[in-house]
Parts: sequence; structure tokens; C-alpha cells
Amino acid sequence: MAELVYTRIADDLRARIADGDLRPGDDVPTEAELAERWNTSRGPIRNALGVLRAEGLIETHRGRPARVVSRKANQPVDTSVPFTRWARDLGVTPGAVTQELSLRRADAETAAALQVAPGETIMSVVRLRLLDGRPTMLERLRYREDVGRLLLDVDTDATSITEYLASQGHGIVGLQHEIDAVAADAQDAALLRVAPGSPILRLSRISRDADGRVFEASEDRYLSEVVRFTVAASGISDHGQYLRAVGG
Repeated sequence: MAELVYTRIADDLRARIADGDLRPGDDVPTEAELAERWNTSRGPIRNALGVLRAEGLIETHRGRPARVVSRKANQPVDTSVPFTRWARDLGVTPGAVTQELSLRRADAETAAALQVAPGETIMSVVRLRLLDGRPTMLERLRYREDVGRLLLDVDTDATSITEYLASQGHGIVGLQHEIDAVAADAQDAALLRVAPGSPILRLSRISRDADGRVFEASEDRYLSEVVRFTVAASGISDHGQYLRAVGG
């Protein structure tokens, strides 16, 4: 009988997840709530949760309710494809909420990345990116002034910035990427809804135009539980170096 009970509980929760009643990131009802609903002990409840955990539908952590696993974008990510187009290719709805769109003076680090003089005016953009309405990535974009000013003419919540700038003659011809893991700062934590210090994936990008001029220096900060980067290679070079020691 106990086996039938936990099977029915697992089937019910599985159906609620499939129907969207329990969405990715939602807490599953607690063991106490499930035990009361099904008029059973916690043993069958734990067995049912164990089945769903083994199926990859939920995750459990000590001291908090089980949670529906967020769908991971685990197909290979082409870092040259704009976020909006990439999301649509995955079959999910992209979104954006602009936090900042302002002209400011370049600090030393930004000036070096954009190859301008420190104190020169640049455009700063901060956007929270969404997948199916869920916070997924925080963009921190920096542009040379002449390029960045073009963004004052569009709704950055509803526009693919990469595609818009390309339509204005500022297509990305050359790209330099660096991927690493960083601890979430206060802004990351507030907008991505994680605890300060949580590990997040950072994709740093330097974009060049057809003339080889740097016009964008940006950081995309992804929730590691939602996005996974996959690197594919055709073989191992006898002379190439695919890992670089930072500061080494």
C-alpha cells in the first residue's frame, strides 16, 4: 500500500509540474503539507520526492522545501548570437527590463577596454534579461559615446541591442570573449534573486566593428542554474594552449 501511495503522490506532482501549476523555481509543497493532503506518513512523501529528484524534476536542499528544477539552456551556446534570438531558438520567450541607460565618464578600466581616454563620455546600459519571465542574466554594457547615443532612440526593453546597432552600421565583426565565475555582488543579488556571494557565470565581451575599432565592452552575468556553456572542439593541438592561468 505504501508503494501505491508514494507512486500516486509522485504522479500527481509530476502532472502539476507538466501542467505549469508548479513552475521552474517554485517550491514544492512541504512534507507536512503533502502528508496532510494525502493522509499519510512522511515516509511515502520522501519516497515520492526521491523519485522526482532522480528524474531531475526537483532539487532538495537541507533546511528548505524541495524546488522545481529550472530548465537549463544546456544546448551549445553560440556566444556570437544575440540573447533574444538564442532564447527564441530555445523555444522560450526573451524579455528585458532596463535598469540604467545613461551617459557617464569612463573610469580607467572601462576606458582601457573601449580604448578611449579616462574621463571620456561613454554610454552605460544595465539590463535584466528574462527567459519566460524569470530573471536569467544581467547585462552590463558599455559603449563608445557615438554608438551608445543611438540607444536613446529606441525602447531598450523591447529591442535586441546587438541587432539594432548592426542595422545602424555597427555590426559586430570581431569578438573577444572570456568566461569565468564570480561572486554575485549587491546588484546581481537583488536583480537575479540570489544570495550575495552566490556563484554566477560571467561572460565578458569586447566587440569590434568592420574597421577593427572597439565599440563595446560588456559583461553578461548568468545564473549558473539556468544557463550552461558548452565548448566543442575537433581535437587536441600539440602546440595550442586551451587553458590560461590567470596572472600566470
